[in-house]
Amino acid sequence: MFQGFIFDLDGTVYLSDSLIPGADKVITLLRAKGRKVVFLSNKPLQTREDYAAKLTRLGIPTEGNEVINSSFVMTKYLKKTAPDAKLFVIGEEPLIDELRRAGFAITEDPGEIDCVVAAFDRTFDYRKLNIAFQAIKRGAHFVATNPDRTCPVEGGEIPDCAAVIAALEAVTLKKVEAVVGKPSPLMIEAALDVMGLRPEDCVLIGDRLETDIRMGKESGIATGLVLTGVTSEETIRAARHSSGIQPDFIFQSIADVENLLIGE
Repeated sequence: MFQGFIFDLDGTVYLSDSLIPGADKVITLLRAKGRKVVFLSNKPLQTREDYAAKLTRLGIPTEGNEVINSSFVMTKYLKKTAPDAKLFVIGEEPLIDELRRAGFAITEDPGEIDCVVAAFDRTFDYRKLNIAFQAIKRGAHFVATNPDRTCPVEGGEIPDCAAVIAALEAVTLKKVEAVVGKPSPLMIEAALDVMGLRPEDCVLIGDRLETDIRMGKESGIATGLVLTGVTSEETIRAARHSSGIQPDFIFQSIADVENLLIGE
């Protein structure tokens, strides 16, 4: 039925450092049947290689090029739209390192900053807010890695990149110009390029209606929602009357994705 399977990570394949039961079995089965598998993450807290190493450690052998995260997509976006830009990054070291490796200069001087990059940053403070504020006030562009309000972790959720975006928009009165992570088409384009497949050949499995499922719908990809992350059955019902975003399939967990292979 589907030749490509695109999996969100946090809340879908694992929570924090715990694999969701059955995830390793499902991925092994899909690969054994010749399906192509890639993993997506809006989190810019680690490199693609770091995510691959984590999946491998948890029992799902993975190569770095099988992971697409918002850091990778942001780097591609900036190389295409502003290759010579000097950046100020509200983000953690893995994102900053990836941008440096791509050849971007990183600066904290508001007079030099061409573009402010906002990201999920657990070290966000007033100093960073003020540097970004001063730069944007002087005309710097303002982009972000992902729109997530929260990130699922064991035992609940923590604030994500939306908090940083909101803070900058509130003080500068400027709207973020581009958000490259899910549900941006840039993220799904990168995944399809890696697999070499068409949208209609793939299914996207995730735990968020507003990012995973929305992106799949807007990209012409079938979608499946798992209930192990931030979305509940009650949220799905409520969305029918608000956003209208609904998945093609609903799974209790990733373990049930093997049902898509029944009859083969």
